[in-house]
Amino acid sequence: MNTAPTLIIGAGPAGLATAGRLRKAGLDFILLEQSNQIAHRWQNHYERLHLHTVKKYSDLPFMPFPEEYPNYVPRKQLVEYYENYVQEMGIKPVFESEVTSIRKEGNSWITKTHTGDVYKSENVVICTGFNRIPFRPQFENEEEYNGQIIHSRDYRTGKDFKGQKVLVVGMGNTGAELALDLQEQGATAFLSVRGEVNIVPRDFNGRSIQETKALLSFLPNFISDPLGRLVQKIAIGNLEKYGIKTPNVAPAKQLREFGKTPVLDLGTVAEIKNGNIKVLPDVAKFTKNGIVFKNEEEQDFSAVILATGYRAKVEDFLEDTTGIFNEFQLPKQPIFEGGLYFVGFDAYSSGLLDSIKRNSEKVADAVFRNSRFGKSS
Repeated sequence: MNTAPTLIIGAGPAGLATAGRLRKAGLDFILLEQSNQIAHRWQNHYERLHLHTVKKYSDLPFMPFPEEYPNYVPRKQLVEYYENYVQEMGIKPVFESEVTSIRKEGNSWITKTHTGDVYKSENVVICTGFNRIPFRPQFENEEEYNGQIIHSRDYRTGKDFKGQKVLVVGMGNTGAELALDLQEQGATAFLSVRGEVNIVPRDFNGRSIQETKALLSFLPNFISDPLGRLVQKIAIGNLEKYGIKTPNVAPAKQLREFGKTPVLDLGTVAEIKNGNIKVLPDVAKFTKNGIVFKNEEEQDFSAVILATGYRAKVEDFLEDTTGIFNEFQLPKQPIFEGGLYFVGFDAYSSGLLDSIKRNSEKVADAVFRNSRFGKSS
């Protein structure tokens, strides 16, 4: 049996941030990663991806992004930064160690992996995040479809679809950007939008919307929410005639109360308004060559990309989740009694990467306090 004071699960940004803080505090840990590389999701995301948050709110503890990096860091530079962070902090993950079960046994946590390895620790920090398991809905008659169906996880570039007519199902941040990438790379892009969508500009009046939100964070919600709606109205406008309805709730309130992130527009709205990206309603069923939509319209497509999101599914390996989840089936706080911690599950306040930086500090402080006083967390 392997033993460590603290076991960290997942070597993405949350796991690296937690490991970096524990390293700086002089606390021993083991970091497990199911893949064969750090930041596996970022290593394999679609090519055009940049951070949607500005670099000053997106770095890891103790190591700012290089000055020459752009404000919105591209995927390749982000991966390079994470690889440098691991070297700088002396972090050595145990790769190809997929966790299959975590259970409490007395004052310790017992963690098993798919290889049969067993780890005993006083603390366990789960950093597997929102996007662990792709959500793949099933559609009527999809087995009859002759074209290609992929989840957005497997999408790399619109170049692969040049000259094709492609439907993107789902208009979250990923779906909106993939439709834009397809259109820019020579495909004919369509978006299937099931419900109402809150869209905000990534930048407004020369400043990122994230920085503007931070500057106005001292304002009460009853003032900041209407300001957010005003910015939305000016920058995005009414898209109903294009097939997109805006919900009657401010973007920030939607995130706070319903856990749903607004779409940060990178140019998709302009292409929709220009007629270069067409919006269609929800999918009813597949046909041999395409899709029938809920309004009974039918169109042929060469490929369908499912930008239908992910699930955290912590319950797949954490045996007892009593009292842990909020209404969105996510951990409701970073620190629980008994040495159980979560980092990378909060994007409700200031963005996921910023919350990782803040919550990793809270978790590392809690682990330090408990180890300092010689108690099991």
